[in-house]
Amino acid sequence: MSTRVVIIGGGFAGINMALELANHRAFEVILVDKNNYNFFPPLLYQVATGFLEPSSISYPFRKLFRGKRNVKFRLGELQRIDQENNEVLLNNGILPYDKLIIATGAHTNFFGMENVKKNAIAMKTVDDAIGMRNRLLQQMEKASISNDPDEIKKRLTIVIAGGGPTGVELSGIFAELRNGIMRKEYPELVGKGSEIFLVDGGEALLSPMSVASQQDTLRDLKELGVNILLKSRVQDFKDDRVYLKDGRIIETKTLIWAAGVTAFRFEGISDTSYGRSNRLLVDATNLVAETNNIYAVGDACLQLTDENYSFGHPQVAQVAIQQAKNLVKNLERSLNNKPLIPFRYIDKGSMAIIGKMKAVVDLPKPKWHLDGVTAWLAWLFIHLFALISYRNRAKTFYNWMIAYLTNDQSLRMIIKPIHSENDEQQMEPESERESEA
Repeated sequence: MSTRVVIIGGGFAGINMALELANHRAFEVILVDKNNYNFFPPLLYQVATGFLEPSSISYPFRKLFRGKRNVKFRLGELQRIDQENNEVLLNNGILPYDKLIIATGAHTNFFGMENVKKNAIAMKTVDDAIGMRNRLLQQMEKASISNDPDEIKKRLTIVIAGGGPTGVELSGIFAELRNGIMRKEYPELVGKGSEIFLVDGGEALLSPMSVASQQDTLRDLKELGVNILLKSRVQDFKDDRVYLKDGRIIETKTLIWAAGVTAFRFEGISDTSYGRSNRLLVDATNLVAETNNIYAVGDACLQLTDENYSFGHPQVAQVAIQQAKNLVKNLERSLNNKPLIPFRYIDKGSMAIIGKMKAVVDLPKPKWHLDGVTAWLAWLFIHLFALISYRNRAKTFYNWMIAYLTNDQSLRMIIKPIHSENDEQQMEPESERESEA
């Protein structure tokens, strides 16, 4: 009989495991996800800013698995794990397993700040990206009909918390939108005080990258007109004010939160199996501590056995992909009673795009740093071919070429599944609804 492998989560790790196990007669694979599609997180910010449509970075699971007889998809959300009976309880039923793979990734960490959680915009899902696009476009439309200079400035000012790749990329694209498209389509708002603030608690942006990349990023963002606030943290967001830990206050209606993530916790797994940021402790083969047939990969796990990463691996896509492929090899080897292969992460480099013709790339071997046009082209090429299907690549390439040649794009539509006035008000922070009441 085939081994039933249940994979929870269809991100980088989960999708790679399912595809690697496809058409393998020894395994029956069931991938469970709360969405019926896979999406490409590194390009979410381009959906949020209207440069790409959601379908450019998304692909339905069932279409992806079409023709793969041993791989099935189930729409559902994990509620509890029953280790004694080897079953998972989903929100829509019970699913038995022989091997359980937790590949649920991570979600936004607001560090206990309830006002920030309630009023800020996160950037982890397609829903978040569409919500951000709606919010930003609504703010510009409302600013265009306002006669209050202070109100206009608050609607046009954007604060981004987190100086990692997401924060840097959002800052750069917002600055280019302000300096280009907004001047053409909202001439009445030119000179009305639109500002972009990038806030980070560290001493440099892109802290895991090289000093050269950090310096190039700081210089390029400043040239684009972004206000960089380092060694500073967001402490609160209420009444249209972002409060920083150093006492500064920024008046705005838009705070974008890209400052941290935490993994999920699941009922049925002992508290002692979790490490920092709720990441599941795993051994060198990704087996979860205190279990015998439950594995965790990617952002969901904390692996301390890799001698080059004794504090755990970075929560990036390459770790998830490499762990998934190594785990597949070990599942195959276990069928033949072969020794298992301990995971060793191979760093293939890191990169971030800042704007048109502006990017930074660090390559570990040989130790190279690239910036400017060369890095920008490398970023475009790698991200384009990392998309899951030819259809996604073609649509994304087309949209990028249009944006490059015209310095414009035509995806700035406010699309909501709601029409009532009350529902529209729910798109705004609580503080704004109170002030307009």
